Amino acid sequence: MKNYAIYDEDLRRSSPIGYLFYYEKSESFIIELCEDLDEWEAPLLFQRLVRKGIYTVSKDISLMWVKERIIPSGRQNIGSILKNHRLNKYSEMDILWLSKGRCSQDSCYIAEIKEIPQHITERMRNNVSECVAIEGNKLICLFRDDTVRLVDVEKLNAKYKDISYVLKKKELFESVKVGIGGYSVSFNETIEIPASDLRKFGEILPLTANDIYGFIRKNVVDTTTACDMLKCSRQNLFYLVKEKKLTPIIQGKKENMYLKGEIIRLMNEKI
Repeated sequence: MKNYAIYDEDLRRSSPIGYLFYYEKSESFIIELCEDLDEWEAPLLFQRLVRKGIYTVSKDISLMWVKERIIPSGRQNIGSILKNHRLNKYSEMDILWLSKGRCSQDSCYIAEIKEIPQHITERMRNNVSECVAIEGNKLICLFRDDTVRLVDVEKLNAKYKDISYVLKKKELFESVKVGIGGYSVSFNETIEIPASDLRKFGEILPLTANDIYGFIRKNVVDTTTACDMLKCSRQNLFYLVKEKKLTPIIQGKKENMYLKGEIIRLMNEKI
């Protein structure tokens, strides 16, 4: 991830108006605006958000801000431009950095930073770290602030028109995964729910993310450990699975994961 501060030369402030984060693997952008930013100080694209007290800009709007400031990929002489700047391919971030984010529409520019400011780091603690789909069209979401929430996705039906389609497809619902930076979760990498709504509509559970991680560390074992505990070969262990005397909680191509309690039960039964 690359981090940049966003400044506005026309404002009477030496501090940034926000921060731009670029996720290289997914080539995605997220902008975090500073909370002391006035609506009229904000770039035009963000004024409506600031008016509503929203300072985390979605990746779609963040990308829109970037595209306002760069040469489009469809430019007729784009090949020559890339060659002149010794760029092997078109990249929004590379093009943006050539001009330090400056454009004719405003007086904003970007400067690379090494560390993320503490107040932005604290805000990021509201983001999702893990998410899993369970029965009843619900999600268990673990947040970076160590809280755990149970989210009834059906309650989001009215707000997100695509959710009803997700709920009809079990495989699609179970494809849920955490989006870039934990700012959202997505289904099939297309339909997204922001972390802010997961927190808003989620029911906080009386346990922490560390409780869950601790349970997994202490109570989940791999194939090798299971064989050592049972003093048996892998072939014997797979036979127990085949005979439904033991059920893996995760089945992999080479390794399975088992609940430690199930292994102890078999040890006590002296199979």
